[in-house]
Amino acid sequence: MTEDSKVVPLRQPDEIDDPLTAVLRTGARRLLEQAIEAEVAAFLAERKDLKLPDGRDRLVRHGHGPERVIQTGIGPVEVRRAKVRDRGAENGGERIDFTSTLLPRWARRTRSLDALLPILYLRGISTGDFQEALAALLGKEAPNLSPAVLVRLKEDWAADYARWQGRDLSARRYVYVWADGVYLQARMEPAAECMLVIIGATPEGRKELVGFQVGVRESAQSWRELLVDIQARGLAVAPELAIADGALGFWKALEEVFPATRHQRCWQHKSVNVLNKVPRSVQPAVKRDLREIWMAPDRKTAEAALVTFEKKYAAKYAKAVECLTRDREALLAFYGFPAEHWDHVRTTNPIESVFATVRHRTFRTKGALSQQTARLMVFKLITAAAKTWRRLQGENQLPKVIQGITFRDGIEVSDPASQDAA
Repeated sequence: MTEDSKVVPLRQPDEIDDPLTAVLRTGARRLLEQAIEAEVAAFLAERKDLKLPDGRDRLVRHGHGPERVIQTGIGPVEVRRAKVRDRGAENGGERIDFTSTLLPRWARRTRSLDALLPILYLRGISTGDFQEALAALLGKEAPNLSPAVLVRLKEDWAADYARWQGRDLSARRYVYVWADGVYLQARMEPAAECMLVIIGATPEGRKELVGFQVGVRESAQSWRELLVDIQARGLAVAPELAIADGALGFWKALEEVFPATRHQRCWQHKSVNVLNKVPRSVQPAVKRDLREIWMAPDRKTAEAALVTFEKKYAAKYAKAVECLTRDREALLAFYGFPAEHWDHVRTTNPIESVFATVRHRTFRTKGALSQQTARLMVFKLITAAAKTWRRLQGENQLPKVIQGITFRDGIEVSDPASQDAA
């Protein structure tokens, strides 16, 4: 080689040269450092009155810990943990420690990645293949996510699930509950098993996961076991309204465990059942007519639309009409509750929307997943999704529902005489 020769590095096939990603990582690091500094400043300000006998501050800044890499959705980000020194502990006093809520002491990845891992597992990726799959998302330098770490993480999920299953519900109250059985046959060994899910609405309008377990189809026995377990852990007050599809097992179990709870049949499931009993060419018209019923502004209009539907289709499609009319009362129960809540309580969408992604990712997956692993993976997906669940509209109406105030066509009946008549 001559003196003028230069070695030109060639770009490797798996190397990603993305200036935008580099800028995002740099910006993320700076923002995180600024946030941690603000967190330390607030911690010291709250304890500025703590002094040593000689008048000096007891708590002072003490530099930073060693740099470490945090795996994020935009790749690895290098950060340093701010440290606080407790000079009072040097004389035998009880130590006051600073722990960052943004950057816990042992954090190695963001919570968004913890939600990604069960999705990959359900998608059919084995534990041994995780490193390769994550390298495509996070880059080849992706420490802290080795197969051994993932196995330990799954063990942590099992511990989280066990704690959640044993939690005390004596202080909880749920105004509405949604129940559904979700089938994930593509990744579960026994095809007859499904996920039994119950989501509840608190008096403050928040949605929470109340019950979750694997059951044998949607049998009354499986639902009874889940409802009895919830009741045994302290849920003594029955929900005001339960929303579910036509699975007879749930309604039978509900009658035994919470007989005071009113029934609302899911309109989405019922519409699908009715449409399945008419030719495809007629389905658009039937769908519009069904919508005229459940979107009616009051019960009288809905009942009139239902009678019209019966007259229009009974001659040719008797089975479809019978499927709709046999659940007349349960389908129209929502008119006895605040109108602000109708969009929430007419369907089991709070459950369906949560599992839409899970179904999409597991429908075409080959291979079997053990019952225990499937339960843990889906549990982690639900808990991750719960952070973004939409609150109920009109939460100020929920205390009135609890008090037993009468609602007619979604409007509060304030006249006592009218309430007695209702």
